[in-house]
Amino acid sequence: MADAPDITLWLDSARSGDRAALDRVLATLYQELHTMARRQLSGQHGYTLDATALVHESYLKLIGSGGNAKFEDRAHFFAYAASSMRSVVVDYARSRLARKRGGDLKRVADIPEEVEGSLRLDEDMLALNDALDKLSAADERLAQVVEMRYFAGLSELEIAELLQRSERSIRRDWQKARLFLLSAMQED
Repeated sequence: MADAPDITLWLDSARSGDRAALDRVLATLYQELHTMARRQLSGQHGYTLDATALVHESYLKLIGSGGNAKFEDRAHFFAYAASSMRSVVVDYARSRLARKRGGDLKRVADIPEEVEGSLRLDEDMLALNDALDKLSAADERLAQVVEMRYFAGLSELEIAELLQRSERSIRRDWQKARLFLLSAMQED
């Protein structure tokens, strides 16, 4: 990951309204975001959403329409980036399914233990998104771990470093979240 002290200083400046500092943060972390997106979208053949499009759409969500994005620290930036990627992927899956099947969705419960593969842009993504909304209402911290792990492709160690928690606690959160999500997806 990029040099954390510089990013933190730039984020402090961006919070004070320095647009150039926010641009430096985004430019510095762009390659990391692109690498995460490429890793998550690998194996998606025949779809029009690629890593560059995912990062660019996420970037637009990050800076918002008025460019007033403010990030407290590096962890907040990556949490927001993961949430933005989730939003873009879910919107893409909805659009694709609406065109393909007239919006008729079926739900299948499957959340892999290891997420080093790729995101599936299908009905499962929409079912996962709905379940993740329920999880967020029940436990926001668990939902954040899922977004960072599943949508941004961060490892448990990377998430632990960003959130300043132990890798073991992140692993427990991931396991609890998976159980909750699987249960929620089977109910629907």
